[in-house]
Amino acid sequence: MWRHVAPQFEDAFTVITFDHVGAGGSDLAAYDPVRHGSLHGYAQDVLAIVHELDLEHVVLVGHSVSAMIAVLAATAEPDRFDKLVLVGPSPRYTDDDGYTGGFTEADIAELLESLDSNYLGWSSAIAPVIMGNPDRPALGAELTASFCRADPEIARRFAHVTFLSDNRADLAGVTVPTLVLQCTDDAIAPVAVGEYVRDAIPGAQLVLLDATGHCPNLSAPEATTAAISAFVRG
Repeated sequence: MWRHVAPQFEDAFTVITFDHVGAGGSDLAAYDPVRHGSLHGYAQDVLAIVHELDLEHVVLVGHSVSAMIAVLAATAEPDRFDKLVLVGPSPRYTDDDGYTGGFTEADIAELLESLDSNYLGWSSAIAPVIMGNPDRPALGAELTASFCRADPEIARRFAHVTFLSDNRADLAGVTVPTLVLQCTDDAIAPVAVGEYVRDAIPGAQLVLLDATGHCPNLSAPEATTAAISAFVRG
């Protein structure tokens, strides 16, 4: 998912990419329903990588729900991290009093019911919506294939953890410089959500990408790379 962006930083950084448990080439035996029953468990996985490789001065890049995983990791051990880059972050997907998440509770309930009844069918329907860019169907097809490669049961549980989470209270605890990257047209995380994250994290910067969809790392890699580069190399 980051093949267009990550290599652009190998000149000055040690670049580390990984698959969350249940996805890609991860070890399915590492999945723990209790540990991974909240985003905190996934944040502990990130920290386990940091510890195993003895990493310091880390720039942690998180996309979508992984942006909140990055927030939780950085607030748990802030001394390990120098900067955060949050791409299309959403601390809560459902609307609340004074907060626009982009979905009603009924929307999320319907989405999860559809996912539970037919994961592969749900993937084929929702991935193109997440990707956007209907004029570039290959992008939606790639995301669909990625979803379909994931372990269905783990993916189903992860979706519940994702769409029912509320990490708004965690944002104020971020103490490292943070960049929020937001597409101007995103069906999953509207601009109002990016503005909320910027305002909630002390000193955070918001950059709006003139791009469509929720995955600018695939749909607008040049703009995504330029924005991240300006932040991390500055």
